[in-house]
Amino acid sequence: MPVPSNRMLAGSPPLSWSTHPHGADRRRPLPWRSGRAHLELAWLLATILGLIGPSVSKAWAGPDTDNRARSKAPANLLLIITDDHRGGTLGIEGDPRRATPNLDVLARQGVLFERAYCNSPLCTASRQSVITGKLPHAVGVTQLQTRLSDEVLTLGEWFRDLDYRTAALGKMHFNGPSSHGFALRLDTGDWASYLRDHPPVGGDHRRPWRPFRDPAAVWLNSDCRSAGLPVESMQTTFYVDRALEYLNEYGRGDRPFALVVSFYDPHSPFRFPDGWEARFRPEDFPVPPVSDQDRREQPAIFAPLTPDQIRGIQAAYYTSLSYVDAQVGRLVRGLDAAGLSDNTLVVYVGDNGYMLGEHGRIEKHCMYEPAVRVPLILRWPGRVPAGRRVTDLVEMIDIYPTALSLLDRPAPPNLHGRDLSRLVRGESGARGRDAVFSEYTENEEAMIRTARYKLIVGTGRRLRQDGYATGKPLPGPYQRLYDLADDPNETHDLSADPRFRPLRDDLLHRLHDRLTSTRSGLEPVPPGLSTIEAIHWCLVPRDPAPPRP
Repeated sequence: MPVPSNRMLAGSPPLSWSTHPHGADRRRPLPWRSGRAHLELAWLLATILGLIGPSVSKAWAGPDTDNRARSKAPANLLLIITDDHRGGTLGIEGDPRRATPNLDVLARQGVLFERAYCNSPLCTASRQSVITGKLPHAVGVTQLQTRLSDEVLTLGEWFRDLDYRTAALGKMHFNGPSSHGFALRLDTGDWASYLRDHPPVGGDHRRPWRPFRDPAAVWLNSDCRSAGLPVESMQTTFYVDRALEYLNEYGRGDRPFALVVSFYDPHSPFRFPDGWEARFRPEDFPVPPVSDQDRREQPAIFAPLTPDQIRGIQAAYYTSLSYVDAQVGRLVRGLDAAGLSDNTLVVYVGDNGYMLGEHGRIEKHCMYEPAVRVPLILRWPGRVPAGRRVTDLVEMIDIYPTALSLLDRPAPPNLHGRDLSRLVRGESGARGRDAVFSEYTENEEAMIRTARYKLIVGTGRRLRQDGYATGKPLPGPYQRLYDLADDPNETHDLSADPRFRPLRDDLLHRLHDRLTSTRSGLEPVPPGLSTIEAIHWCLVPRDPAPPRP
């Protein structure tokens, strides 16, 4: 389909960031931590060590060099992020509901990572780990309301200093006024302004969303109701419209772009447009079994949900997923129609997974597989193999350095993410991770997962403030060990089995190493602690206090 022109989108908010309160980057970076300073340091060290040749050295010198000729014309990045899209729900992965035909096409055109994991089962922490390439505790963002510090180097700032145009449309969860290097920044307020100027045909019939105040069946949309808006007025549609306008405006410009399009769907209340209500029938969904152990650990807010309500929630989730899939398809087709696909790396990822009744939960905020596994797709015709499926373990912090490597751009120093570009291309000997890590400090819990086994460790001492407390006495310290080959639903804890003690101890040491070796610049772990004591100490939330107004 053709990319909309400015005239086709008449009345839309202009792309000029000068008119958007969140667009201008208000921060004044200190000279020793600016993206430019990191570029110069990386370039200088690599040149001294003889690791780069003259032509690449010029590219690493950054946007202020007099001679901008590079060995290759810089390509674009389109990063698409959806909210609460759990792994295993793509049709190409075998999901029988076939809710994602457009993402299935995208996966066939590129590389699908079948075992990608978020570094925190929480929107804020997960998204900030993606755009920094560092683990949540190292970024200082592990809780929902934590503000991303201006002192943290982001993807937006790094690409800006590489002379890219930068834009972030939609949910970023910065929790503050800074745009963190994204020259154009649009979010919910811009959509609200658009709706005021362009009232929906037939009226605005949105209902208030009041999580934890209304019964769970209401705010989780168990009635499977539409959002009360036509498709052209929906928030996700708005961001895609703006993204297409951006491509039309800047896609063929003199500078490459790094564009992040980040949606609020399919997050609860699982929004979808009027007319989409009957796409999935609640009666076609199974209700996962809930054990006695699950009941003891189940957040109290979910206990009243009936099987029929859980089915309705599942149907609403899949309907919302099918809607956002349609919008992702529209965005990618717009990129292709603009003639930009051959020069643009497209990355699609869900920010975290989601439980749909498993273990009695309708949430993320835990370490079970549906909450931490996410879909991840990379597409770049002619540069990334088509139809490749990767079963190696990878983490979301790997996206940033991998994208930079594929784009032939330098990476910032000291990232926790790994460059997986050789694995993406299918080169001989390339491998993913031996183990993946995720943390959720609101529950003082973390996991380490290998190809077969998963260890979950928690302090069991924190009264949760996220709305998902059990209402029962705190359990105290716990460890859970699961054999995911024999027990994919994580129902049989092996941690007390003496036969698995060597494995459990090895995983404990791996978890300890991930937590303690990634604390550069943070409060050091107190000396003299045992392995498990150090893990527990690291799991206590230490996000910086929000700045005073």
